[in-house]
This record gives sequence, structure tokens and C-alpha cells, in this order.
Amino acid sequence: MNKPYFKTAKDAPEPLRAIVKTITRFEEIDSMGIAWHGRFASYFEDARVSLGEKYKISYFDLFNNGILAPLKKIHIDFKKPVFFREEISIECILHYTEASKISTEYIIKKQDNTIAATGYVIQMLLNLKYELFLTQPEYYKNFCKMWEKGKIK
Repeated sequence: MNKPYFKTAKDAPEPLRAIVKTITRFEEIDSMGIAWHGRFASYFEDARVSLGEKYKISYFDLFNNGILAPLKKIHIDFKKPVFFREEISIECILHYTEASKISTEYIIKKQDNTIAATGYVIQMLLNLKYELFLTQPEYYKNFCKMWEKGKIK
């Protein structure tokens, strides 16, 4: 078993999740006949967009509330190749934190339910002048409070 990407406090709410499915396209395949490693960041993003829309923390929701969320770090662990026309599922898991950032974990599964890749992304929260929020901005703070109270599942 791999060690977890994020340490979660014992009193933290359960992570929030969203899963999307896609079929690998010809343009995503490299000369070895497998999904090109650079596509995995896009797969992560597809699931992140779904999670954002599901929980009202999409890029538009954040932007409309004065928040930008650029990437600070992305990490991918490749486990098994993904082939042309293979259906994969991408799960995005949002981990709770009181810090001014968004911490998401990803699991990409193949058709046979084996894990093709895992990884994580850390996004910093900036204002519209590209300045770092030192504490959670109000909109995201309110979202986290609702999450803590169990009103977001």
C-alpha cells in the first residue's frame, strides 16, 4: 500500500469526491501505443472540473468570488499503461485543510479496475491581483465551514 499523499486531521470531514470516465483517443497515444504521460494532467483536470461543478467550487465560482487557483505542485505516479480506446475512470478527491490552498488527490483506473496512475495537485489561492491569500478567502472559508458541518457531501 502506498503512503497517503496528504495527512488528514482525525477531526477533519470526509474527503469530497467526483468521478469522470473517458475513452482514450488517438491523439492521446504516443509512439509506444500508450497514453502519453503528459495527458494525465489533463485527465486530472477533467475530474477536478467535475468536482468543482458538483460542489460549487468551480474555477468560475472561485473567480466570481475574487479567487484564482493556480497550480503550485503536481505529482503523478504511473502504475500501468493505458491503451488506445480504453475506458478509464478518473477520481478526484478533495482533502480538507484549513490552509489557503486546495489539495486534491487523483486515482485513474483502467477498464479492469486496476490502477493506472495516482497523483495529487496543490493549488494556491490568490486574489485577482495575483497576491497570495494568507488565510482562506471568505467564499472558500464558508465552503469549508459547510463541509465541516456535514452540509456538503
